[in-house]
Amino acid sequence: NERAENKAAYKLINQKGIEQFPDLFKLEFLWTHLTVFENTAWVECEVIWTQEINNEILKERVRNTTILKHENNKWWVVHVHGSSPDYRLQDGDYMTNAKTIIRNNELERQVHERTAELNKLLQDLKATQAQLIQSEKMASLGELTAGIAHEIQNPLNFVNNFSEVNIELIDEMQEQLKAGKMDEAISISKDIKENEEKISHHGKRAEGIVKGMLQHSRSSSGQKEATDINNLVDECLRLSFHGMRAKDNSFNAKTVTEFDESQPKVNINPQDIGRVLLNLFTNSFYSVTQKRKQGIENYEPLVSVKTVVAASCVLITIRDNGNGIPQQALDKIFHPFFTTKPTGQGTGLGLSISYDIITKGHGGELKAETKEGEFAEFTIILPL
Repeated sequence: NERAENKAAYKLINQKGIEQFPDLFKLEFLWTHLTVFENTAWVECEVIWTQEINNEILKERVRNTTILKHENNKWWVVHVHGSSPDYRLQDGDYMTNAKTIIRNNELERQVHERTAELNKLLQDLKATQAQLIQSEKMASLGELTAGIAHEIQNPLNFVNNFSEVNIELIDEMQEQLKAGKMDEAISISKDIKENEEKISHHGKRAEGIVKGMLQHSRSSSGQKEATDINNLVDECLRLSFHGMRAKDNSFNAKTVTEFDESQPKVNINPQDIGRVLLNLFTNSFYSVTQKRKQGIENYEPLVSVKTVVAASCVLITIRDNGNGIPQQALDKIFHPFFTTKPTGQGTGLGLSISYDIITKGHGGELKAETKEGEFAEFTIILPL
């Protein structure tokens, strides 16, 4: 069978050769050799390549090797290689034989197996990365839980206190009505109404905090909605502050906000952007805390946030006067698992996740500017 295939292949090569383009080049076959083994064919030939360029005749002697595989009743070219001949070889000294093809097939099989192993490892790595991201998310949620409990206690205290006052005012108003003192009753009713408005305001505030906590704990739905950026930034700043206070009773830092009141609602995923803000605020509070522990005279920890509406985007700038970021680390801070924190105090995923949320999830930018020992500043740019 192999001899028959060899003869058929020789006949095909001798009959058709390579399609000629007389105006461009000419090929003169010096010799051709074909080896067929199982489903692989190995063709070697040596040719004189003649070509005219700028009225100059150029001749090159080329040895060409072509590997073909037989699949679905057809021969498919899988590799072509041409080079200057090795003149140590005489005509008839061919580069291939059955052992070479067997070894080639074995190497190809090993490559396929290794590729399958690498694909499996890649899938495992992606699954592990997803678990690490979720772990990072839940870890930040755990840190914030105590802070959220503290933050939610304030509006609940207002609701409880004003509710008790209103009960007393209603009793008083009923007494005035029984006595026929309508003016006094109307005056008391106005106080009750004002208190009810305050109860409603603080009740909604508590509801917003709970909603934010639930959003932070859920997996992202990817849904975007018109969001008041100023409110979202303010909420995240408070939650992060109280989260730090819950972990460290000695923690304290001055916070300054400068919000652009002309801010339109921005179409974002508030859950994801909230995660970015919480991460950046927490990093800033951590940095100023570490600097305060150095005992620098007259040092006052400060974290500020500013929102600005530009022509086609909204900018959120978070700045702290902490230790900053080493210049040599600045190019790596958005890489997964890179952290400047001591071992055990950071996973290196927070900024990486934040960067992906801003750039890939919202088509924006996340920029960092820093001076080691003086400040760090992160700017979020979200397109309108």
